Amino acid sequence: MRKLRVELKQRKPFRNLREEAMLNIWRTGDVLAERLDLLLKSYNLSRGQYNVLRILRGAGDEGIPFGEVSERLLTRGPDVTRMMDRLARGGLAERVRVARDRRVILAKITPRALGLLAELEGPVARLTDRIMGQVPDARLKSLIKCLEELRAGIDSTL
Repeated sequence: MRKLRVELKQRKPFRNLREEAMLNIWRTGDVLAERLDLLLKSYNLSRGQYNVLRILRGAGDEGIPFGEVSERLLTRGPDVTRMMDRLARGGLAERVRVARDRRVILAKITPRALGLLAELEGPVARLTDRIMGQVPDARLKSLIKCLEELRAGIDSTL
């Protein structure tokens, strides 16, 4: 187990425990994202696109209002409209206007994208298990609880 100070080749101590914890979360998130990015790159997907496709799959055949997609993203990132454009150009998603209210646009997943997600299930599960499997379940539950507490306490107006 490497200490963050060693990993970053930092000579002076952190300002306090809170700073060290926050930087550890930041660094760990970056390392996890990097590993997932490497896997998804071989499928010509970005992490954001993968996240959108999972949201659309979860919405089912009826789709999801376009504006709601961005509310469900794991990370707030690039413009969802452009991401949906790329997914649509690749035949992975489509926009459908609702007949009863032409102002409403639904985002839907395509059969091709469902196949791609099915193909990705095994590799993503193996990556997750390989990374997270080194931590016992009881500690993972504690970690989850701690991270949920942190998010609950963050003022979203910052």
